[in-house]
Amino acid sequence: MKNTKILAIKHLDIGDISPDMFSSFIEHLGRAVYEGIYEPTHKTADENGFRQDVIDLIKELNVKKVRYPGGNYLSGYRWEDGIGPKENRKRRFDMAWSTVDTNEFGTDEFMKWCDKSGCEPLMAVNLGTGTPQDGANLAEYCNFKEGTYYSDLRKQNGRKEPYKVESWCLGNEMDGVWQICHLNAEDYSKKALETAKMIRWIDPKTKLVVCGSASVNQPTFPEWDKTVCENLYDFADFLSVHQYYWWEGNDDDFYASYVQMDEYIKTIKGVLTFVKAKLRSKKDMYISFDEWNVWYQNADNTPDRLIAPHILEDVYTMQDALVFGGLMNTLLNNCDVVKMACLAQLVNVIAPIMTQADGPAIRQTIFYPFKYVSNNAKGKTLRTVNTCDKFDSKYGKADYVSSAITYDDKEICVFLVNYAAEENEININLNLFKDIKVKETVSLFSDDLKKQNTFKNPFAVVPTELKGVKTEKDSVIAKLPPFSWNMIKLSHDGE
Repeated sequence: MKNTKILAIKHLDIGDISPDMFSSFIEHLGRAVYEGIYEPTHKTADENGFRQDVIDLIKELNVKKVRYPGGNYLSGYRWEDGIGPKENRKRRFDMAWSTVDTNEFGTDEFMKWCDKSGCEPLMAVNLGTGTPQDGANLAEYCNFKEGTYYSDLRKQNGRKEPYKVESWCLGNEMDGVWQICHLNAEDYSKKALETAKMIRWIDPKTKLVVCGSASVNQPTFPEWDKTVCENLYDFADFLSVHQYYWWEGNDDDFYASYVQMDEYIKTIKGVLTFVKAKLRSKKDMYISFDEWNVWYQNADNTPDRLIAPHILEDVYTMQDALVFGGLMNTLLNNCDVVKMACLAQLVNVIAPIMTQADGPAIRQTIFYPFKYVSNNAKGKTLRTVNTCDKFDSKYGKADYVSSAITYDDKEICVFLVNYAAEENEININLNLFKDIKVKETVSLFSDDLKKQNTFKNPFAVVPTELKGVKTEKDSVIAKLPPFSWNMIKLSHDGE
């Protein structure tokens, strides 16, 4: 048995947890939209064609914002193709994913879906083939009250009041050579700056997200981020960063993904701090980690059809859920600078939810860590001191236990991932907290790390109670099963 000690002192906080950290992403890619959130012929579909069974699962996940409509798809998207009478909408070939989009689902449908699902829109504007004027026109359509061409067009299309979209992404991964109309940092900055100015003139209250690096593997990282921040710091509220993780043949390297994500965030935080000092600015700029997940990018994703093909439909294992849980802990442990994060994606495409056409919707293994963290991580994240056995990885030494501890004036939530092949006894000293009591415990594990939730067996991997958790004065003691994700929820006296 391994042993881990964690010291967490009340009020020694990392920062406030933003609910926007528990956001997600829907792109016009594969079956994310069609046969995912939208399927008019499905038995649960409402009058808008939205699958109610999928909405129910999304509400269970407690998703705050949803980024839309892309993704790589964004850089060739003409938003006006997706409004107005559906019979008049144009089919377009999407060069990003080599598929055809009918545009049956567009801006107005997405906004209705957000209302129905309880999510807020995080709209993205095309800065690939699109112009600053195109972005401003979309903002006018969504946010201007009335009396202009685009606001009146929205009313004509059935929406009287403005949508009041709060947050906007200015492009997607424009540092990537795979992107339609890829730009260098200076050219992107110029285009994004003009777009930002125009959107703010339409709606001064908007929050703007500008493109940072698409991954740590980009040859321009972190110089791209520095250049973009220097040029857009006064206008932008967030710098977008992306990163995906997958098993590449070594278990320990895969488990240590949370270490690499932490290093990535800290590097970007350093860039933001440097630029703020260089510009003598008094404002803060934050990170929007608006694409992250486990994604097997080496998988065969040849489209099987032109419309809504079955691509990027990773079926997640118990092992993937362990890595996923560590990544969520890293986001919590950097809540001082990560104020928004989007799990990519939400349905069917590298997603926690999978659907069958005319059939059921199921929860993948990664569904559960997201659900319990998004519903329970509130208030602040505590800074901790861990004494823990470590293992070697290509990212350096990694703790066998990834942990994050959050609290508000009523509850403490401890999130723990045990990457050891043996039981791990945890002793958590919650210094200065009083009258600690166990409220709920959850553990996700399996005797087979490759076990998956499938349509034939949708409950192969499900949470169970973590038994034997006890408190002693200001400490919590628990034994974590081998290779397990765990949550311990506690009450405290609130003082």
